Amino acid sequence: MLSVLLATAGAVMSIKNFNNAFNNHHQRLGVALYGIIWLQALTGVLRPWRGCKGRSAWFFAHWLLGTAVCILGVISIYTGLGAYYEKTSRRTELWAIAFTAEISVIVFIYLFQDKWVHIEKQGVILGHEPVRHTEEHISSTDEMKQNESASENC
Repeated sequence: MLSVLLATAGAVMSIKNFNNAFNNHHQRLGVALYGIIWLQALTGVLRPWRGCKGRSAWFFAHWLLGTAVCILGVISIYTGLGAYYEKTSRRTELWAIAFTAEISVIVFIYLFQDKWVHIEKQGVILGHEPVRHTEEHISSTDEMKQNESASENC
Protein backbone atom coordinates (compact mmCIF):
# COMPACT_ATOMS: atom_id res chain seq x y z
CA MET A 1 0.00 0.00 0.00
CA LEU A 2 2.92 2.31 0.71
CA SER A 3 4.14 1.84 -2.86
CA VAL A 4 0.72 2.78 -4.23
CA LEU A 5 0.67 5.90 -2.07
CA LEU A 6 4.19 6.89 -3.14
CA ALA A 7 3.34 6.31 -6.81
CA THR A 8 0.20 8.42 -6.41
CA ALA A 9 2.21 11.22 -4.78
CA GLY A 10 4.73 11.03 -7.62
CA ALA A 11 1.97 11.20 -10.23
CA VAL A 12 0.38 14.23 -8.53
CA MET A 13 3.76 16.00 -8.37
CA SER A 14 4.40 15.18 -12.03
CA ILE A 15 1.04 16.56 -13.12
CA LYS A 16 1.54 19.75 -11.08
CA ASN A 17 5.16 20.50 -11.92
CA PHE A 18 5.95 19.20 -15.40
CA ASN A 19 4.80 19.64 -18.99
CA ASN A 20 2.53 16.68 -19.59
CA ALA A 21 2.27 16.66 -23.36
CA PHE A 22 2.95 12.90 -23.31
CA ASN A 23 5.23 13.28 -26.29
CA ASN A 24 8.02 11.01 -25.01
CA HIS A 25 8.25 7.39 -24.00
CA HIS A 26 8.94 8.15 -20.34
CA GLN A 27 5.66 10.04 -19.87
CA ARG A 28 3.57 7.45 -21.69
CA LEU A 29 5.25 4.63 -19.82
CA GLY A 30 4.63 6.45 -16.55
CA VAL A 31 0.89 6.66 -17.21
CA ALA A 32 0.77 2.97 -18.11
CA LEU A 33 2.77 2.11 -14.99
CA TYR A 34 0.47 4.16 -12.80
CA GLY A 35 -2.56 2.31 -14.17
CA ILE A 36 -0.92 -1.08 -13.68
CA ILE A 37 0.08 -0.18 -10.11
CA TRP A 38 -3.52 0.64 -9.22
CA LEU A 39 -4.76 -2.48 -11.01
CA GLN A 40 -2.23 -4.52 -9.02
CA ALA A 41 -3.51 -2.98 -5.78
CA LEU A 42 -7.10 -3.68 -6.81
CA THR A 43 -6.35 -7.34 -7.54
CA GLY A 44 -4.66 -7.56 -4.14
CA VAL A 45 -7.79 -6.27 -2.42
CA LEU A 46 -10.05 -8.64 -4.39
CA ARG A 47 -7.99 -11.74 -3.52
CA PRO A 48 -10.10 -14.90 -3.34
CA TRP A 49 -9.77 -17.20 -0.30
CA ARG A 50 -7.37 -20.12 -0.45
CA GLY A 51 -8.94 -23.17 -1.97
CA CYS A 52 -11.44 -21.18 -4.03
CA LYS A 53 -11.75 -21.98 -7.69
CA GLY A 54 -10.35 -18.67 -8.97
CA ARG A 55 -7.36 -18.52 -6.62
CA SER A 56 -4.78 -19.86 -9.10
CA ALA A 57 -5.97 -17.51 -11.86
CA TRP A 58 -5.87 -14.61 -9.39
CA PHE A 59 -2.36 -15.58 -8.28
CA PHE A 60 -1.10 -15.66 -11.87
CA ALA A 61 -2.69 -12.28 -12.70
CA HIS A 62 -1.36 -10.69 -9.51
CA TRP A 63 2.12 -12.11 -10.14
CA LEU A 64 2.06 -11.00 -13.79
CA LEU A 65 1.03 -7.44 -12.88
CA GLY A 66 3.71 -7.25 -10.17
CA THR A 67 6.38 -8.50 -12.57
CA ALA A 68 5.24 -6.03 -15.23
CA VAL A 69 5.47 -3.16 -12.73
CA CYS A 70 9.03 -4.16 -11.83
CA ILE A 71 10.23 -4.49 -15.41
CA LEU A 72 8.44 -1.39 -16.70
CA GLY A 73 9.67 0.57 -13.68
CA VAL A 74 13.28 -0.20 -14.56
CA ILE A 75 12.67 0.72 -18.19
CA SER A 76 10.98 3.93 -17.04
CA ILE A 77 14.09 4.98 -15.11
CA TYR A 78 16.29 4.59 -18.18
CA THR A 79 13.82 6.38 -20.47
CA GLY A 80 13.53 9.12 -17.84
CA LEU A 81 17.29 9.57 -17.84
CA GLY A 82 17.15 9.85 -21.62
CA ALA A 83 14.35 12.43 -21.44
CA TYR A 84 16.32 14.37 -18.83
CA TYR A 85 19.35 14.44 -21.12
CA GLU A 86 17.28 15.63 -24.09
CA LYS A 87 15.70 18.40 -22.04
CA THR A 88 18.78 19.66 -20.17
CA SER A 89 21.77 18.35 -22.19
CA ARG A 90 23.32 17.33 -18.87
CA ARG A 91 25.24 14.08 -18.70
CA THR A 92 23.38 11.12 -17.27
CA GLU A 93 25.97 8.36 -17.72
CA LEU A 94 26.93 8.37 -14.04
CA TRP A 95 23.28 8.02 -13.02
CA ALA A 96 22.80 5.19 -15.52
CA ILE A 97 25.87 3.38 -14.19
CA ALA A 98 24.76 3.85 -10.58
CA PHE A 99 21.25 2.58 -11.35
CA THR A 100 22.62 -0.39 -13.28
CA ALA A 101 24.86 -1.29 -10.34
CA GLU A 102 21.91 -1.00 -7.96
CA ILE A 103 19.72 -3.23 -10.13
CA SER A 104 22.56 -5.74 -10.46
CA VAL A 105 22.93 -5.97 -6.66
CA ILE A 106 19.18 -6.34 -6.19
CA VAL A 107 18.99 -9.10 -8.82
CA PHE A 108 21.96 -10.91 -7.26
CA ILE A 109 20.37 -10.79 -3.80
CA TYR A 110 17.05 -11.96 -5.23
CA LEU A 111 18.61 -14.90 -7.03
CA PHE A 112 20.83 -15.75 -4.05
CA GLN A 113 17.95 -15.81 -1.58
CA ASP A 114 15.97 -17.96 -3.98
CA LYS A 115 18.73 -20.60 -3.84
CA TRP A 116 19.66 -20.15 -0.15
CA VAL A 117 17.77 -23.23 1.05
CA HIS A 118 19.31 -25.31 -1.74
CA ILE A 119 22.80 -24.06 -0.82
CA GLU A 120 22.24 -24.93 2.83
CA LYS A 121 21.05 -28.42 1.92
CA GLN A 122 24.21 -28.94 -0.12
CA GLY A 123 26.39 -28.13 2.89
CA VAL A 124 28.16 -25.24 1.18
CA ILE A 125 27.83 -22.79 4.08
CA LEU A 126 31.00 -22.74 6.17
CA GLY A 127 30.56 -24.47 9.49
CA HIS A 128 27.59 -26.48 8.23
CA GLU A 129 29.42 -29.11 6.20
CA PRO A 130 27.75 -32.50 6.35
CA VAL A 131 29.64 -35.24 8.19
CA ARG A 132 30.31 -38.31 6.10
CA HIS A 133 30.41 -41.54 8.05
CA THR A 134 32.64 -44.25 6.71
CA GLU A 135 32.17 -47.94 7.44
CA GLU A 136 35.18 -47.87 9.77
CA HIS A 137 33.76 -44.93 11.73
CA ILE A 138 30.34 -46.53 12.02
CA SER A 139 31.69 -49.88 13.23
CA SER A 140 34.00 -48.23 15.80
CA THR A 141 31.07 -46.16 17.09
CA ASP A 142 28.98 -49.33 17.44
CA GLU A 143 31.82 -51.06 19.35
CA MET A 144 32.10 -48.09 21.73
CA LYS A 145 28.38 -48.22 22.43
CA GLN A 146 28.54 -51.96 23.11
CA ASN A 147 31.50 -51.53 25.48
CA GLU A 148 29.69 -48.74 27.35
CA SER A 149 26.56 -50.83 27.79
CA ALA A 150 28.61 -53.83 28.96
CA SER A 151 30.41 -51.72 31.58
CA GLU A 152 27.12 -50.25 32.78
CA ASN A 153 25.76 -53.76 33.43
CA CYS A 154 28.60 -54.56 35.86
